[in-house]
Amino acid sequence: MNPRSAPRYLKQLAFTGTSWALDSSDEVLVGGQAVIEGVMMRSPKGYSVVVRRKDGTLRVVKDALKTVAEKHPIFKLPFLRGVGVLGQTLVLGIKALKFSAEEALQDEPARGPQSDHPVPEGDGKLGKVSPWLIAGNLVFALGVNVLLFVVLPLLLTRYLQSELGFQSHLLFNGLDGIFRVGMFVGFLLVVSRMQDMNRVFQYHGAEHKTVFTFEAKEALAVENAKKYSTLHPRCGTSFLMVVMVISILVFSLFQFETIAGKLISRIALLPVIAGISYEVIRYSARRPGSLLRFVTFPGLLLQRITTKEPDEQQLGTAIRALEEALTV
Repeated sequence: MNPRSAPRYLKQLAFTGTSWALDSSDEVLVGGQAVIEGVMMRSPKGYSVVVRRKDGTLRVVKDALKTVAEKHPIFKLPFLRGVGVLGQTLVLGIKALKFSAEEALQDEPARGPQSDHPVPEGDGKLGKVSPWLIAGNLVFALGVNVLLFVVLPLLLTRYLQSELGFQSHLLFNGLDGIFRVGMFVGFLLVVSRMQDMNRVFQYHGAEHKTVFTFEAKEALAVENAKKYSTLHPRCGTSFLMVVMVISILVFSLFQFETIAGKLISRIALLPVIAGISYEVIRYSARRPGSLLRFVTFPGLLLQRITTKEPDEQQLGTAIRALEEALTV
């Protein structure tokens, strides 16, 4: 696995993280994200990243981290809090992926004798990442997502409209949504065929099992985690599927005749849709028996693509990551 190809791992930010920040007054909620040969975990007070090297040693970094809402109280408001959480999750995810990519680079044969020396287990903080690098990676990742899941579905729908001659605004947005969901599912299927992504999906499954174990108030042990599902309702995959569904409803409220107007409105409304989707996920997680479970159910089905059954070492890595995050 060559970390120089790490930009494609930024796509993980769209679907390999459990949304950690669903605040609750009576319980501590945690979550995380799979990285290259490891797991990043968040707790209410901080984070940790644990990466397993080829020689079996673990590299650990952890630090305290205030939420966006703690720094800027306006992001405690409904709908705005989802935007703040998503932004911070993306930035932290990029830093965690950069760290894991650098560790993977140490295991590359091209590095020569250095790769044969064990790296001692230790802890520290994530190294500083240039704001320009973060901004560039965010622009790249968001640009790819906008191109695949906004621009292309819109152009396909407009082409179909010109061929069939229909004028219905609702039909246009419905077809646009179908194309968007279809491209998203297709994207996940293509990515799942990549050999190096299979292990990422295993770590994704390990992260979910570990979170389930914690939520069940059981001891964080491999034997306890094994029995839990790899499918978690607060997963980023579920979040993105909810975004797809909500976007169909929101886009239907705005009528623009030109393709440029439709495109600009769709991009401008993305933060609004993200905020609404976050509230839907948050509500359904607290009330699993509510009608909103039907909105989040397709996301659970998609996790059958983005999560795989982990081995014991991967579970141990995820458990260590959560233990470290809880000690911050």
